[in-house]
Amino acid sequence: MDASVIIVGAGPAGLMLAGELRLAGVGVIVLERLPGRTGESRGIGLAPRTMEVLDQRGLLGRFGGIETSEQGHFGGIPVDFGPLVAVHGAARTVPQSATETVLEDWARELGADIRRGREFVGLTDHGDHVEVRVRDSAGEQRLRARYLVGCDGGRSAVRKEAGFDFPGTAATTEMFLADLRGVDLEPRMVADRVSGGMVMVNRLGDGIVRIVVGERGAPPQRRDGPPAFSEVADAWKRLTGIDIAHAEPLWVSAFGDATRQVTEYRRGRVLLAGDSAHIHLPAGGQGMNTGIQDAVNLGWKLAAVVRGTAPETLLETYHEERHEIGRRLLANTRAQSLLLLGGDEVQPLRDLLGELAGFDEVARYLAGRAGGFDIRYDAGSGHPLLGMRMPHLELERTAAGRPGRVTGSTELLRAGRGVLLDLEDNPHLRRRADGWTDRIDVVTAAPHGPAPRGALEGAAAVLVRPDGHVAWIAPGSRHDLPMALERWFGPGR
Repeated sequence: MDASVIIVGAGPAGLMLAGELRLAGVGVIVLERLPGRTGESRGIGLAPRTMEVLDQRGLLGRFGGIETSEQGHFGGIPVDFGPLVAVHGAARTVPQSATETVLEDWARELGADIRRGREFVGLTDHGDHVEVRVRDSAGEQRLRARYLVGCDGGRSAVRKEAGFDFPGTAATTEMFLADLRGVDLEPRMVADRVSGGMVMVNRLGDGIVRIVVGERGAPPQRRDGPPAFSEVADAWKRLTGIDIAHAEPLWVSAFGDATRQVTEYRRGRVLLAGDSAHIHLPAGGQGMNTGIQDAVNLGWKLAAVVRGTAPETLLETYHEERHEIGRRLLANTRAQSLLLLGGDEVQPLRDLLGELAGFDEVARYLAGRAGGFDIRYDAGSGHPLLGMRMPHLELERTAAGRPGRVTGSTELLRAGRGVLLDLEDNPHLRRRADGWTDRIDVVTAAPHGPAPRGALEGAAAVLVRPDGHVAWIAPGSRHDLPMALERWFGPGR
């Protein structure tokens, strides 16, 4: 084998997955068609949940100073993330190019083999391995791996070649995005509905502003390249009355509201993540964030199967968990598309939803959908945190740990391993986990300082998966600890 896993696509999802696999010691090759990073950034923000994911791998510091906000929107209706934020708000002005740089540097440091200027042209799934055909300047070559993961975007060649079904709806409208220099525009951070459509303005720093403009009823166009800036400037003037034709366009792009999702995230030894698996209107910047979280969900599972510590059935949970998240994502972006781009006939719905958002429970629901706070996997019933992300908790290691040392639950996930947190210094509990200590870290600690919102009230122990989600809690879980450990980490030694 040339590698245990081949990833096609060096965008955020592909690079995050490469790093996750290398954390577990799995050999990975990343194939990228482009010879180098373009510096273009379709996404410019990190959702609170993605901030937590990056923090648990120790990556946030690599971004430098990040300006965060607890404000967002759902289809132009303002929402407040504050009541749901435990540690991190949303990063509003982190360009996708910066995210890719951080993730690529991290993956390379861990030993990922990233090969640029390599175009995927075909595959054959042989049942026990995948053969991948790749073209570069020297011609075509063949590589072999145990698994292939397509992270190559909305027009995924891997998805098409592997025969995944990709049902949904075609684009009904076209919108423009442009990064400009030499123009002074007032920020419009929340989508601003204007007569005839919607507009947004974000200041990216260094005198650069990003605009998004969508005219109601503008039909999608078949394009071989980006639109001319004159089209963007004309649409902006029609909607706002402001002439921006004198600005210097640094990057211009068009996108639509096509909504599609594959029916399965895995076919044999081929898997999909990110936009390869789902496309939608980029309302609220949820696409890149969902792709990164797809990768974090898949990485530790695929690594465990490759290493032989868990059965192949563990990969079934990737589809079960992330397909539902993708379905909900598509539903909420379609709803937002209607709110943003619908005509006067939609105004009564906007008014009603705006009024409902004044109720705390509705506001939390909309914030949960827009910010990804409502993601919960099936870990059984019982304690309210089962299946949810482990809230950040300050801890003081005791007994089996180093006495007096203060750490955080987020830091315990740096190595990409599972964590069994013993909160009551219970040697019997720790002995029951002995068969899995090659895959999980057992930490004995007590809460340090006041417990944050959503903390583990009344919990004596908690099992956290490598992706940060709670798999088991005592008391509160129906299954005992060995059953939970075997479900998520394979049979004990």
